[in-house]
Amino acid sequence: MRPLPTLLLPLLLTLAAPLAAAATESGSLDLSSLSEAARRELAQAMGEEFCGCGAPHTLAACVQSHAGCHHSRREVQLAAILAERGATAAELGVVLARYNLSFQQPRAKLPVDARMCQGDAKAPVTVVEYADFECPICGVSRPVLEKFAQDHKGQVRLCYLPFPLAQHPNSMPAGQAALFARDHGKFWAVHDGLFENQKRLSPDVIREVVVKAGLPADAWAKALAKEVYREELEHFRDSGVAAGVQGTPTVYLNGRKLDFLPQASLLRLTLEDELDYQSHRGSWAVDAPK
Repeated sequence: MRPLPTLLLPLLLTLAAPLAAAATESGSLDLSSLSEAARRELAQAMGEEFCGCGAPHTLAACVQSHAGCHHSRREVQLAAILAERGATAAELGVVLARYNLSFQQPRAKLPVDARMCQGDAKAPVTVVEYADFECPICGVSRPVLEKFAQDHKGQVRLCYLPFPLAQHPNSMPAGQAALFARDHGKFWAVHDGLFENQKRLSPDVIREVVVKAGLPADAWAKALAKEVYREELEHFRDSGVAAGVQGTPTVYLNGRKLDFLPQASLLRLTLEDELDYQSHRGSWAVDAPK
């Protein structure tokens, strides 16, 4: 296969959900809304790529003959979205291979802090977001992730990890404010306030957010002056770099890095895949052919 070209990155970042509900109760797939060109590329990829479930046949054969392999249908939904956005069969093959490999690779061990998490600590899936308070895409991703966690209560716990970027002048003080708030039981109030004021962040605005959350201004000023939280922030950033973070936001699902920005349809698909993978102890169910 050809290497993944640069043009596929924006495809991955702008995936929408026109085919997210393509799988029906019976497990059949309706791809009639695809353009002729997209159907052609998708058909070629399905005929050339093997299903990630490990069965010795192509993705097309798995969809056709293995009704119990729900993973194959999720692969097709992902590939169909990409094909409609212009991806070739070769590019689809690379994306699917990388996606399937991500389940098998060692999971990243991330320094999650329960005080910076929301949701059931016993949930089977922990979603971790490395983000920067001045990153505009992080601001867009934030409500998507929070709604996803709310929509899947009991299944998903959402955790935040700071990844301050050097090019953002207020990212380090904003990150310190979040950790200061964490230690005073007000993390999410300050987290939300910082994102809500993202476009106007400044030392004064950060102070305003801290005070509005009910925290003492003097204590915050002293913590900032002494840079009490700078070393911890750098530790969080280093942990992200070690886990493969190259920019923000970067999202992990049970330590498995996602190669796309948070979007509801893709999060739902990969959550279903993760739960399926867990329930079969590191594999996907494969039934006998029809």
